Amino acid sequence: MFCYQCEEALNNKGCTKIGVCGKKDDVAMLQDLFIYVLKGISFWTVKARTLGIKDESIDMVIVKGLFATVTNVNFDANRFVEYINDAIEKKEKIKNKFLEAYEERYSKKFDEKVPDCALWNSPGEKEELLRKAKEVGIMSDKDLNEDVRSLREFLIISLKGMAAYLDHAYILDFKNEKFFSFMEEALASTIEASSVDKMFDYIIQTGKIGLEVMELLDRANTSHYGDPEPTMVNIGVKEGPAILISGHDLRDLEELLDQTQGTGINVYTHGEMLPANAYPFFKKYPNLVGNYGGSWWRQNKEFEKFNGPILMTTNCLTPPSESYKDRVFTTGLVGWPGVTHIEDRKNGEPKDFSPVIKKALEIGKSPEKLESGTIPIGFARKSALDAVDSIAQKVKEGKIKRFFLMSGCDGRFNSRDYYTKLALKLPKDSVILTSGCAKYRYNKLDLGEIDGIPRVLDAGQCNDSYTWIAVASKLTEIFGAESVNDLPISFDIAWYEQKAVFILNVVLSLGIKKIRLGPTLPAFVSPNILKVLVDKFEIKPIDNVEKDLEAMLHGN
Repeated sequence: MFCYQCEEALNNKGCTKIGVCGKKDDVAMLQDLFIYVLKGISFWTVKARTLGIKDESIDMVIVKGLFATVTNVNFDANRFVEYINDAIEKKEKIKNKFLEAYEERYSKKFDEKVPDCALWNSPGEKEELLRKAKEVGIMSDKDLNEDVRSLREFLIISLKGMAAYLDHAYILDFKNEKFFSFMEEALASTIEASSVDKMFDYIIQTGKIGLEVMELLDRANTSHYGDPEPTMVNIGVKEGPAILISGHDLRDLEELLDQTQGTGINVYTHGEMLPANAYPFFKKYPNLVGNYGGSWWRQNKEFEKFNGPILMTTNCLTPPSESYKDRVFTTGLVGWPGVTHIEDRKNGEPKDFSPVIKKALEIGKSPEKLESGTIPIGFARKSALDAVDSIAQKVKEGKIKRFFLMSGCDGRFNSRDYYTKLALKLPKDSVILTSGCAKYRYNKLDLGEIDGIPRVLDAGQCNDSYTWIAVASKLTEIFGAESVNDLPISFDIAWYEQKAVFILNVVLSLGIKKIRLGPTLPAFVSPNILKVLVDKFEIKPIDNVEKDLEAMLHGN
């Protein structure tokens, strides 16, 4: 195996025996083969669109397939065998549709060069697929230019993040054919990845299209659940049996809350599901009682103490300990060998969470108390924009001197204490703008307020990062600045997985400069490509807190 798509890449180079995330070599290799087949499907869907042939079910195989390979989503090799075999079937379907239509239109057979990923058609058992996987991994082409490989993987990794956003929107019945088309064109471009310029162009295009994708998901969430509003969320516990729901999928939460009403079961959010507590829709459920615990990487200790079943809805799963493994349930694209999986919706009916409910009632215990009190959330797009005039006035009055955008991911390495230390050292006249699970490094600190405005403004999930783009745009307008780069905002972003790379792509496409990125720079970025990013966008690695803070306070 070779994997370097996340921040935990071993020695900041790549995992070669087992992933630091817990992913085994067979899963990593099957994921490589899955991506290979998805490239093959994309080759044919791009061709098919030239003849007006579209198939949404095949588009979603690509979207869900890319999302399934995001870090900490699916660790189950058998599921990937199923995915690959199904994808091969779908590839043959769209290929045959295209070839038949082509021959009918042009009265000749299609005679262009076809890459192996678009031709390979050998579904099989795990061992058979692993033999093919050895030929198609990231480093399989030894002669490929290092910079081309770097940009190719950068693009694929960004597309994985985009796929996550598109899948969340699709689940809520929001979609756009334009996004499917672009994703498949971009993925197909990596088959013959021979040009640095071409790959870099697609990366910038991914950012530009990505901004529209972020807006689509924002619209999907708020159309269904209302606009999040500033809310103080309980982080203590209540007596009674409980279910913990983690991940990002709001529809899963909705259906779980519906099915647990009247059962006496308390539902708690965890990790990136915390922001759900700010949506008006979810406030109508008395069985949603608050948030339990913190960031994804603490789940081994926190799940142990929860005493009830845990439902994992999207990425953020870590290898479950045997002591609570029988209480873990997965759904959607999430998977772990031997863990009970809740099947997807069929014929428009909700998922059946009765096994999770049954387990909660059988256990019948209350969660062990971890902490108490409340924390502020809910400064998503509308709430943040509603407050932006007041915030701008406080800037003009000198009460707020600087904003620090500290969005992104959390992670288990000690180096991420940097973000806690930075938050504690920030001047009292500064405000932190955050989204994603990076906030767990400082959202429970007592940082106070500025005239009623919390010094940590939490927009929500990583999926809600669109908020800060909208706010920055509005502030640029209010202050008559030429660009976001002229505002008193410093970008100090923590990354971990592929959605964070996608968001970074969006930010770069907007021309935003002087972004600090940490705790390490991506291993998939080659030295030459890093130089381009530094020269063009002034991307910087994080250093030490004191040095970085001094530089940011002076606009550097």
